[in-house]
Amino acid sequence: MFAGIVRSAKTAAATLITGAVVIGGAFAIPAQDTGEVAVGGLSDKYQSAEVEQLLEDFPDAQDATALIVVSRADGGELAQEDLATVGDITTAAAEFGVEAPPAQVPPIVSENNLVALVPVTLQATTDNGDAVEEEVAELREVISEASGEELTAELTGGAAFSADLAGVFAGANFTLLLFTAIIVAVLLIVTYRSPWLWLVPLAIVATIEQLALHVVEVLEPLTGIGVDPSAVGITSVLVFGAATNYALLLIARYREELRRNDSVYEAMGIALTRTREAIIASGGTVVLALLTLLFTDTLSYRGLGFSAATGVVLAMAGALFLLPAAMVLFGRRLFWPFVPKVGDPSREGKFWGRLGEATFKRPKIIAGSALVVLIAMGAALFNVQIGLSENEQFTEKPQAVTAAETLAEGFPAGSTTPLTVLVDSGSVDTAVGDLQSVDGVDSVSPGSEHDGRTQLSVITGYEAGTDEANAQIKEMREVLADGEYGGLVGGEAAERVDQLAANQHDMTLVVSAVVILIFLVLVALLRALVAPVLLVVTVLLTNFSAAGLSWLLFKYVLDFPAMDTLTLLYAFLFLSALGVDYNIFLVTRAKENARTMGTPKGMLAALRSTGGVITSAGILLAAVFVVLGVLPLVTLTQVGILVAIGVLLDTLVVRTVIVPALTFLLGEKFWWPSNPAGKHGRHSSEQAEPEQDPAGERETAGQGGIARG
Repeated sequence: MFAGIVRSAKTAAATLITGAVVIGGAFAIPAQDTGEVAVGGLSDKYQSAEVEQLLEDFPDAQDATALIVVSRADGGELAQEDLATVGDITTAAAEFGVEAPPAQVPPIVSENNLVALVPVTLQATTDNGDAVEEEVAELREVISEASGEELTAELTGGAAFSADLAGVFAGANFTLLLFTAIIVAVLLIVTYRSPWLWLVPLAIVATIEQLALHVVEVLEPLTGIGVDPSAVGITSVLVFGAATNYALLLIARYREELRRNDSVYEAMGIALTRTREAIIASGGTVVLALLTLLFTDTLSYRGLGFSAATGVVLAMAGALFLLPAAMVLFGRRLFWPFVPKVGDPSREGKFWGRLGEATFKRPKIIAGSALVVLIAMGAALFNVQIGLSENEQFTEKPQAVTAAETLAEGFPAGSTTPLTVLVDSGSVDTAVGDLQSVDGVDSVSPGSEHDGRTQLSVITGYEAGTDEANAQIKEMREVLADGEYGGLVGGEAAERVDQLAANQHDMTLVVSAVVILIFLVLVALLRALVAPVLLVVTVLLTNFSAAGLSWLLFKYVLDFPAMDTLTLLYAFLFLSALGVDYNIFLVTRAKENARTMGTPKGMLAALRSTGGVITSAGILLAAVFVVLGVLPLVTLTQVGILVAIGVLLDTLVVRTVIVPALTFLLGEKFWWPSNPAGKHGRHSSEQAEPEQDPAGERETAGQGGIARG
């Protein structure tokens, strides 16, 4: 099926034309309004999610509230004339159109006279994010103008945080796409040393990336799965990385075959036949791993799983159909100035051959040393701190965060994100009294009522996401559970507590499912049991080492106080699914070689033929994930760095040293219960002369040497 698309110029052209028609048709389908699709949050089995759903029916459910925070520019106490200016700021805000306290009502001033507070309600409602963002920006200009030179007026609170978070992703897709495309282009140019070869895979990858985002946008309302902006960014990076990896693998094999075949069509047909299994297995593993996210309790995980899985499926299609057709139509001249000719000797693989020879001579010492280093790296993970507070989410603090920090100088730290407690209306007074008895609660204020439930606003002295806030919320829930209140605790801080519980559930689910899926894919691909077990162990080792090393970097270099709850799960998912790709590329080639030369020789030949392309792919993928750091969100920065470190460890240590060493030590037992080497298996463990990859450049067979093991 696959080789048929490059049988001739006509079939290749027909493939490209068909692909263009399909892609054009997909882009012609308009994306519908997402309507009521939930984009973030948790499943309704958690209290905070239940509260959020119940609040939708309250009369003030759509109110977008914010806090104007006023302080002196010099950090001093507010004088009487300053309070008059605060009144002017309140009047200016009211004239702008927000709902603010009447002019005759004195501003709320902290006991230490450092901060004044003015609560406001915007005209825009929470269900119109664009309107909220626009009004917040305009209101900030109004209050800044009214504050004069001696005072500083800033906006924080729920609406301000939402607007600033949305602002983080304003133009994010373009920024990510630009940086990613530049990195991919540079690395492709360095890899192929051709002025135009890089243009073909880059054009196809970029088209597939844009197609993937559009398809997701079209399918989102139909599936009911919401995709948040961070998932869109990760999907772009993942599609670019995966699609380019598949392109590198295919083009490398195509170049090999051009040295043995006069016809570019025959060369590509062989290359496509030999690589399709590895590409499908690798991409299929990533897709299956991503789909496990659909069963998690965190809605943002579900959105990422749906979005990224769609992108990887299209990336595989681009590598298996569009890229081969485009390459053969341009012919050999696409590789200029290093055009591969029939009979040309191979120039690749010398370094990897020498490394393989060294590992073959002392597999226990070399692999053991690498293992000790990786375990030492991972040991730091035992001291990791998990969970960022609300003010720690950004690498560059927006105004909502700086205003919240100013507010905390004079008011309880929880003032910006009050807890929302729902109780039976007949038990309000008792519930208020019990909640006020909880340590750290500053105030409890009854609010609106609906269908027998009353909303209580609880301000605490702890910032959302801190250990103290989490413990306090658990205590509140215990207090309300003991009474006859029908009480539920929600709000930003409560959602942080539930997110930790959901993350523990999701981590257990995803880790278990992904490990089983990877094992089953490897068993089906290699028709073996020993090799899949060992390869899964190496994947887990890479995760462990990368997470430990990353935590040291986060803590002592980047000064992050903790890892976000999303970081480890995202990183495990991508490292496991993408990391096994390189093992698949290597061991499938080694098994192919083992059929004619035995396992040790086959692994050495596989290292020579795949070492360069896999290393290029790993460096490219690591660089692409680091691009996530251009967004000022700690979570995405952490995910990008952790995945990049893991991919480099997997590419440069695990795949090049540990996996070959295991193969040399076990010989034909590595493939048990199958035996691809057949009769070669009786001698390969005794001697591994450097034979050339039978699927690679036979013309250089016999060069170099390895001592007897």
